[in-house]
Amino acid sequence: MQKPPKKIDHIGIAVKSIEEQLPFYENVLGLELLKMEEVKAQKIKVAFIAIGASKIELLEPLDSSSPVAKFIEKKGEGIHHVALGVADIEERLREIKNDGIQTLNDKPVKGAGGADIAFLHPASTGRVLFEFCEKK
Repeated sequence: MQKPPKKIDHIGIAVKSIEEQLPFYENVLGLELLKMEEVKAQKIKVAFIAIGASKIELLEPLDSSSPVAKFIEKKGEGIHHVALGVADIEERLREIKNDGIQTLNDKPVKGAGGADIAFLHPASTGRVLFEFCEKK
């Protein structure tokens, strides 16, 4: 029996410039910027914005070879992915692969905030990019 995700950990939003978009989240929506960091392996800068028990992550590409840059080039700025918090990411990956779900990551990789992450292929998820996210 598969264990359901614990929660929506965050929603990732692809933006060309965090600096240009952040005032909307802070000044218009009244949300709080928690921190910013660069994830060199993913070639992105991330702004973590608190919203209840979840977060919004603004994802800015650091160069044109970033997957986020390619996303923006194809689809424009907007919702990039929905991250689901899981208790045991490796177990969840095994379970969904056994169910025939394609993944973009065979094994978890390090993501923003030090989390272990893995993406599910949109071809297997109704064209939505889902991320599993395990925080130790």
